Amino acid sequence: MILELRGEKMAYKNIQIEEEYITLAQLLKLTTIISSGGMAKPFLAQNDVYLNGELEDRRGKKLYDGDEIDIPEVDGHFKIYSMITE
Repeated sequence: MILELRGEKMAYKNIQIEEEYITLAQLLKLTTIISSGGMAKPFLAQNDVYLNGELEDRRGKKLYDGDEIDIPEVDGHFKIYSMITE
């Protein structure tokens, strides 16, 4: 998937999970944006994180298959893919 923002095209990095969901804090740690779960709250207080285009600041927010996360300050663009099928 390609996102167009301010005239620039950016590709999403696919994040494949083996569960139904992961939390926003888990995503930040998995992508090495933060090095420990304890860093999630201060990171979210200082940086804008968008979940499906809406500002999100809850570290425990559940991310499901198809969710798109954008973190402009670190040039992060992610899309969640769950291996769980219903």
